[in-house]
Amino acid sequence: MKKSSNRLNLIYLYRLPVIILCLFIFWQSSYPGIISKSLFSYQDKVLHFVAWSLLAFLFARDLACEKSFWSPAKIKITAILFACLFGLSDEIHQAFVSSRDASFGDFIADCAGSIAGCLFYFEVIWTRNRRQGSKSL
Repeated sequence: MKKSSNRLNLIYLYRLPVIILCLFIFWQSSYPGIISKSLFSYQDKVLHFVAWSLLAFLFARDLACEKSFWSPAKIKITAILFACLFGLSDEIHQAFVSSRDASFGDFIADCAGSIAGCLFYFEVIWTRNRRQGSKSL
């Protein structure tokens, strides 16, 4: 029973944040744009970059815990690919939402954010935790 409760804790701590963020992004993409006036140029690209940085960070963290036997390169590729494909699906989804459209620029911001978030996890968090002897965040 202890092993199953430990597994459940790992799901709550690592997998659930990824799922919640994906659901939030999908939900937010289902509505017409909520920001009518930008505070600065390329605000939407910055928001995409930040959201996908967080998504890739969380997914890399989840994989590093769940698949600790995978190489860091495999985790990075998987996390970045997952986040980029989710970004592509988000843009396709927005093409079917009234007053929204699919944007190649948003997709590029999603992919750039995915790379940044994953690299941040590995260069800062994963490296620090390895030095301290723990498995993940």
